[in-house]
Amino acid sequence: MSAPITHLLYLHGFRSSPQSTKARMTAAWVQAQRPDLTWCCPQLPASPRAAMALVMDLIDGHHTAHAPWPDGQYAVIGSSLGGFYATAVAQRTGCRAVLLNPAINPARDLVKYIGELDAWHSDERLHFDAAFIDELHDLTPMLLTDLARYFAVIAKGDEVLDWQEMTARYAGCAIKLLADSNHALTDYAEHLPAVADFLGLAPAAPAVST
Repeated sequence: MSAPITHLLYLHGFRSSPQSTKARMTAAWVQAQRPDLTWCCPQLPASPRAAMALVMDLIDGHHTAHAPWPDGQYAVIGSSLGGFYATAVAQRTGCRAVLLNPAINPARDLVKYIGELDAWHSDERLHFDAAFIDELHDLTPMLLTDLARYFAVIAKGDEVLDWQEMTARYAGCAIKLLADSNHALTDYAEHLPAVADFLGLAPAAPAVST
């Protein structure tokens, strides 16, 4: 039986931030239902290499005064490009991962965004460098292993990514295929219980008065 999750990491998507709706909803669920968890949702750099280095440093305890996260007791949730990163993290560390409409081939899809971009949740500008495409290539896992560690929530109505490509990538993994929905998963609240269930994150039992 898997060890209980004590640390939960959320990775946002391209041009997004910890202020995204799904990130805030997940944070609110953790605060309300599992305040005992260590919750982490960092602002990811535009550079994929730097983003992965930040995530691994957080897990290893290099960016905090805390000890490294315990093996087998942390999980990662990733949305879109964050789902791509979450897959890379799971392949490196063996942790459990939930993918929300995960990007499959961002090195191909993000070429058209090279240059200066607006961020979704701030007035800051984001520079997406051409060199980042090679960094994405370098992070792409060739073959997924231990498929039982993955759970993908995939919307057929995704207007950004191809749902068939997503389901093919995670074939053999647990998949919740939505008949419609969209890339942002605006119905995410309906799927949070399935995410928590896959990760074994039952709501904390209420305190019993004596």
